[in-house]
Amino acid sequence: MELLRPSSLEEVDGGLFVHGGTEVVPLLRDRLLQADTLVDVRGIVPSGVRDGVVGAGTSLAELETEASIPEALREACRLAASPQLRHMSSIGGNLLQATRCWYWRLDYPCRLHGGDRCHAREGEHREHAIFANDYCASAHPSDVAAALVALGALLRTNRRELAVAELYRLPDEADRRTTTLEPGELILELELPPVEASVYLKSMDRQRWAFPQVGVAAARTPGGVTRFALAGVAPIPWQLE
Repeated sequence: MELLRPSSLEEVDGGLFVHGGTEVVPLLRDRLLQADTLVDVRGIVPSGVRDGVVGAGTSLAELETEASIPEALREACRLAASPQLRHMSSIGGNLLQATRCWYWRLDYPCRLHGGDRCHAREGEHREHAIFANDYCASAHPSDVAAALVALGALLRTNRRELAVAELYRLPDEADRRTTTLEPGELILELELPPVEASVYLKSMDRQRWAFPQVGVAAARTPGGVTRFALAGVAPIPWQLE
């Protein structure tokens, strides 16, 4: 396997992106991801927070103590993982976490792996989706993604701008992906619109360092609109109407 360290976006040409490695490395180890080339993007992805813009390379540990960002995002980062993982994990990588579905992780021939059935629907599914689970009952594990959806955050890649909510899609027979990213598309920054108040609450099996049974993010805009989004209950971060 080849490891590349580009110094600019123009040098990126294919390969599997890796930043903190807390998601990609375990998936490679378990052979759920395969790649001939890894691209270390730490030198080209912005980090830090400035004027409501968060670099995708900013660690969760940095964000949990960043006073300038909304409370919901700080709390989601604080509750997301152990201190060691939060210091390594980038917010951009956290948004792209793979499902924690046991069947997918054990490489069962499920629909996300190209098979013709969702094993969780008939098997063990206590920690699986309760919304939008007709095709796939996997649950999206990111606390941070739910907080950003509730906050109405915008995302910039090396190719386009979109709402964080538009980064995700429900898998179906025609397209089994759970994100809208195209090959070679790299998350660079997140823009946080102003909010009057926000909060993130999380229910876990353990008191700390566990994936959500359900996470609830809420944010009230200056116009008085309150948005809600849930983690751990659907194949994507789930926005409530």
